[in-house]
Amino acid sequence: MNGLTIMENVRRYRTIASLCRQTAAFRPLHSGSLLAQAREWEHRAVAELEAYYEAFCYAASGNAQAHSASCAA
Repeated sequence: MNGLTIMENVRRYRTIASLCRQTAAFRPLHSGSLLAQAREWEHRAVAELEAYYEAFCYAASGNAQAHSASCAA
């Protein structure tokens, strides 16, 4: 996937997480479940960004040793 697709996915995931949090505020009986869903969507967004960053760093470095050194900073 390209960078624009990744960022669009992250935007969507975070939008869904935000909607879950907003809904939790108006539905106190379901707030536990909704907040758990929000955390899951935020986790997906972060995982997508991390995977993209790792792939980008690895491709830019050309090898695994340079990868860990250049991306660790």
